Amino acid sequence: MYEPQMQLTPEQRAILDGESGEVMAKVMETVVRFGDIFGAKRLVKVTHGEGHLVTSFGIGLLKPLFSTMDRLIEAGVKVPEGFTVDPRPLDYRNVKCSFLEKIVFDHILYSKQQMYEDQLLKVGLKSKKGFSCACYLDEVGNIPSKGDILSWAESSAVVYANSVLGARCNRNSGMLDLFGSIVGYVPDFGLVTDEGRKATWKVYVRTTKKPEAQVLGSAIGMKVMEAVPYVYGLDRFLGTTLDEGAKSYLKDFGAATASNGAVGLYHIDGLTPEAKELGEALVVPDAAEYVIDDAELERVYRSYPNMWKKKDASPELVFIGCPHLSFEQLRSWSHDIVNGLEKSGRTRVAVETVMTSAPDVVAHFRTTSEYDALVASGVHISSICPLMYTNNPLTKKKAIATNSNKLRTYSIARYYKDAEILDILCGKEVKR
Repeated sequence: MYEPQMQLTPEQRAILDGESGEVMAKVMETVVRFGDIFGAKRLVKVTHGEGHLVTSFGIGLLKPLFSTMDRLIEAGVKVPEGFTVDPRPLDYRNVKCSFLEKIVFDHILYSKQQMYEDQLLKVGLKSKKGFSCACYLDEVGNIPSKGDILSWAESSAVVYANSVLGARCNRNSGMLDLFGSIVGYVPDFGLVTDEGRKATWKVYVRTTKKPEAQVLGSAIGMKVMEAVPYVYGLDRFLGTTLDEGAKSYLKDFGAATASNGAVGLYHIDGLTPEAKELGEALVVPDAAEYVIDDAELERVYRSYPNMWKKKDASPELVFIGCPHLSFEQLRSWSHDIVNGLEKSGRTRVAVETVMTSAPDVVAHFRTTSEYDALVASGVHISSICPLMYTNNPLTKKKAIATNSNKLRTYSIARYYKDAEILDILCGKEVKR
């Protein structure tokens, strides 16, 4: 029997000793071992019980995952308050695939997808619509409160919850997210603690105009890596209220900090909850400094490699929405695309285009006139995970363009700024 280094409460010890069954004991042991590795002195209670899982794909090679899920199901163990999960990897209705691509997806990559989704439902997935990396959007409803302790994974969701909502969660891996939600405890270290949430970097945004969220986040992520940055100057462009526009911007900004670096929490001076409450008390005395001006943003943008097989190819597929788009972003992109096409003398987009969002957000968007106009322009709307689509070796041959720094980082997709993406859709040549 594992003897923990941390101090457990009688209730926690009883679970570890098997009083709630062998499977629950194993789940607790995993959580405790995880905490011991990082020097946690105790476990703390999860106060937002609805979890979020990163593992949403039924890759056939993940046999240990499937067997673990079977053990949980056989023992009747599940997340009491349920959970959401990252997006599905496939959507043949809205994202075109060739016959050979479908063979690879269905029989090699995601051959266990339906079986795995059945397992997820049995251990607590709240809804078949609960597949989104942006579970915190209003329409999805998995929204922690300030100070809540979470057991989540998915880097973009964790950094949003920590930073924009003021909740507390470490950057967990797959299965640790599920186990913490099952036992209702997580180790007390890192971003869960007051000390771990202090900023060790001061970042000064001194651009002449509102920076591209994805590029700014990328610059900060690559500079500070896993540290916590305190960002000055961004409130000039976003204001001091977390309205829908600011939240959408910070969603994409945070995803880039987390994927281009390993940021799990950032503070925006005058805007995010803890920064508004505590201000510079969140910054350690010897914090490093990083100044971002127009030239620095351009340097970062120009540093992105072109991973296409044919370097001078024209884009043949565009993904917009990684992480998933908010309702406001769907409407904004719809207006921009329709107006852009009209000015260009076109009625339909020049390149196959997929915009992604959560199922419930898409359902809400379908009730608007913007939806009809966007679909009429040839744009497809899906709830797929673009990254999972690009895992197929056959899709890697495509010249995929995106405005997502996360997708750029984890795939062969090439990054373009929002204005450049719009030009591509309107049939204009974009030179880099």
